[in-house]
Amino acid sequence: MIWHRGKRWLYLIHRWIGIATCLLFVIWFASGLVMLYVPFPSLADEERAAGLPPIAWGRLGAAARAALAQPAGQARQIVLEMRGDRPVWRVTLWDGAPLTIWADTGAAARHASRVEAAHIASAFGREQVAHISAIQSDQWVVAGGYDAHRPLWKAQLAGAGGRILYVSSTTGAVVLDTNAQERFWNWLGSVPHWLYPRALREDQPLWRQVVMWSSGPCILVALTGIWIGLMRVRPGRRRYKGGRMTPYHGWMKWHHISGLVGSMFLILWIFSGWLSVDPWRLFASEGIGTDAQHDYAGRAPLTIPDLRGIAARVPDARRVLIGAAAGRAIVRIQGGSGDERLLDAKALTPLRPDGAAILAYAAKLVPSAQITHVDLLSRPDAYWYAVRGQVALPVLRMRFDDPAATWVHIAPNSGELLGEADRRRRAYRWLFDLFHRWDLNLLLQAAPARDLLIWIMSIIGLAMSATGIVIGWRRLHRHC
Repeated sequence: MIWHRGKRWLYLIHRWIGIATCLLFVIWFASGLVMLYVPFPSLADEERAAGLPPIAWGRLGAAARAALAQPAGQARQIVLEMRGDRPVWRVTLWDGAPLTIWADTGAAARHASRVEAAHIASAFGREQVAHISAIQSDQWVVAGGYDAHRPLWKAQLAGAGGRILYVSSTTGAVVLDTNAQERFWNWLGSVPHWLYPRALREDQPLWRQVVMWSSGPCILVALTGIWIGLMRVRPGRRRYKGGRMTPYHGWMKWHHISGLVGSMFLILWIFSGWLSVDPWRLFASEGIGTDAQHDYAGRAPLTIPDLRGIAARVPDARRVLIGAAAGRAIVRIQGGSGDERLLDAKALTPLRPDGAAILAYAAKLVPSAQITHVDLLSRPDAYWYAVRGQVALPVLRMRFDDPAATWVHIAPNSGELLGEADRRRRAYRWLFDLFHRWDLNLLLQAAPARDLLIWIMSIIGLAMSATGIVIGWRRLHRHC
């Protein structure tokens, strides 16, 4: 009796929750295929450097360099670039709000006006601005990372392509570049896949709860489906009449078969998608603190290099980034075609690796812990890789014996800290990244193989979900 009641509830749960969730499954599988090829709009560092005009070296003033003396003592990074047709120093502090200082006069750069923002967007996009307006948010800048730049200037460029630039009103920097094709495909990709409509995503806590509690019933549908599917299949000599393994016909037959083939993939995908919002902060970690990173940098005031020397070496430089790593001041010079130069900030000579200094300063990253292993990676592995583009190589991996089992990744040529991961983040790499993106290096290094696997599994998932929608619609129609 208990078993029969249990089976009845098993079928009822799968049937009625399945009717409600199969449409979600179709949306997730179809939009996931779009996301394989069109990511959510962003502005990579290389793209930003390429859009900037060359630094106007002749407009740099001595007063501006003097104005940097005080903030340089607490600066994490100082960047020289153009803001429209004027050079600016952008100062990121270890503790405090960032500063923007005009590099010609030394005065503090105020909020960007409509006229200035239009000029900045036109120079960046190499097109006239057809329309510009101030916005707090829209679909493409809804994330919290843009909060420091609100309100944003939304500049529609003239010409083909429907290109839109978003300019920070607080810093005057271009923070996002999108085009019509990118936006169109994201309405079919990232927006439905992440349940990311602006009205919902603007309320971050609510959005997290919606994602968490949408995935839960979907996992239940998949689990009950596997159970029912295995109970109803008959392989070998126990087959149904006509030698069939399934008792079903028509749409039910295809739902049963596709469910048996793809259900485990479906569960892994939904479960990992549920983990994408880190429910109950299961994988949250403190990471390496600001004080430890400051110790690693050396705590000395940043050295402003000989700018005339840089101008002579790279007259068409777009950005000059001044920072410190492993106790040494370094300068990174970015050109407009993606080229970079890494120099010693004092001597303006090519930066030479200093393994001993890196090792000594790296010990400060995790206080009260010892470095147990140091590995030099020359090729990607399971924890250091890139799904798109190339990952920085070679890279030093240092392992610590702290309770969190922290790993850090450091560039051996510059000493720059490239990444960190403790035990929780490494577990998240397998439970989310692997099961949601199928990003094993074995597949990434054979790109068609990864795409093919995801296409095959997605088509099976679509078949399973679409047949479920048809079956559910027919059942609802009979009950109406």
